[in-house]
Formats: sequence, structure tokens, C-alpha cells
Amino acid sequence: MTPSTHPLFWRDHALPYVELRQVLDGRAVSYAPHFHQEWSIGAILEGHSEFICADRLHVVERGALVMMNPEVVHACNPRQNSAWAYYMMHLDKDWLALLLLNAGVRSSTQWQNTQPDTLVSATFYGEFVTVCAGLMSSTFSSAQKSTMLQDCLVKLFTQLDNTREESKSVLPLNNLYQVANYLNQHCLEETSIELISAKFGLSTGYLIRAFKRYFNMTPHAYRLNCRVQRGQQALKAGQAIANVAHDIGFSDQAHFQRVFKQRVAATPNQYRRSVP
Repeated sequence: MTPSTHPLFWRDHALPYVELRQVLDGRAVSYAPHFHQEWSIGAILEGHSEFICADRLHVVERGALVMMNPEVVHACNPRQNSAWAYYMMHLDKDWLALLLLNAGVRSSTQWQNTQPDTLVSATFYGEFVTVCAGLMSSTFSSAQKSTMLQDCLVKLFTQLDNTREESKSVLPLNNLYQVANYLNQHCLEETSIELISAKFGLSTGYLIRAFKRYFNMTPHAYRLNCRVQRGQQALKAGQAIANVAHDIGFSDQAHFQRVFKQRVAATPNQYRRSVP
């Protein structure tokens, strides 16, 4: 039987656009700032935690939903001496955008970020937790799980989009996004930050300061995060941990384990396993 301190991961090959994690006893969990390519939503089941999203700090407790947009740096950790349990779901943003278009909630296939970081609503919280329990259950078929998930998301986004505030301004395109995209595309390479700075016509000092201010992590940490995400995909595909570590640029498997756990709050072996 899996100890309550170990995370449980649920995946279904028939539903490749969703991944779910459950932590029943997260008092010892510690997340480093990180980001995901997917849109993410979590439910606090027990305890109190501090949720940092971009530059915003929230204290959340049982009954709260937390939401993270793709590529937004965040971290959620239990408050000292607080019990902590939660569900966390990651959803492919392109699949989600198409679902919302087909349901008439949105009018574009292009992903649009949500605005609130948190939502406290007994109705939506209860429905989301019920869906999570249903996904992890062996009672329902993949088709039934897909239906209940989609129904829940359509209702949730109808609420989120109807209550969001309109943006007062649109940020201009920033060349730091070009740097971030380069780091993502070439994350397996060991190109020095000095050479990357020169490639984009920036001084190294300016790039590091500006990048950290804009993305809440250094270029080096951003590149490590991209490597970990590639490692997650390989582990889900069943590849051996040692091979994954080598393929994504870690010559030391212990270093890979350490970096992975800081960002996923699970060891590579724990992450690779999923409930039936």
C-alpha cells in the first residue's frame, strides 16, 4: 500500500490531455518555484498553505481552488505545522481551448489565460473534488470520466470568464520571451548564458536581472525547468530513469533526482507510477 506521504498520480492513455495528482499528507512537501506548459488547477483538501503565483501571495485553505496559467512561475507549500492535502490537475491548453470553443464558452481556438489565481466556491470546489475522485476510481469507464471532466470544466470556465476583470492594458512584446523560447527549444544544450546574452544583443548582467524580474527565476533555473518537463514526458512513456537523466543532460542521476523532486515534489520513480 502506498504511504500517505507519497503522491499518487493518475493517467489514462485514452485521456492524454489530463494528469491528476493526489497528496494525502503533504506536510513534508516542498516545491521550488516552477512552471508548467499546461493549465493547472488544484483543490486544497486539508490544512493551510501559501500559494505564490507570479508576484502574488495567497494564503489558502480547505475549500479553495488554485489556478495556474501555462508558463507562469508559482509555488504552493504548507504553512508551518499545518496538515496539507490536495488534488492537482494539469490540462493540455490546446485541448482545453478547443473544448471551450465547442461548448460555446469561448470564441477562439487560441488559448487565453484565466485571471483569478484562486476561487472559493462550495459549488465549484465540491464538483471538482468529485470529478477528481471519479477519475482516480476504477468504477467509471474512460468515456464516463471524460464526460464528467468536460462537464465540470465547461461550468467552471463559464464562471471564470463571466467574472474576470478586463485587462486595462496589453503588455508589449518583450524580447525576453524570445530568450525564454530559445531556452525552451535548446534546453538540452549547454550554451552559456554569456553566449545567449550576446545572441540577443544583451549584456549578461542585464539579461539575468531582467529575466528574473519578468519570469521570477533565472535563465539557468528556467532551462532546468524545461529539462524536467521533458523528463516528465519520457518517464510517462515508460523510459528508464537512468536513461532519462542522461538524455536530458544530467550526467549525475542523483542530481536529476534532486532537481526533479524540487519541482515535482515526487521522485522520478514515484512520478512514473500511476494508479490503475
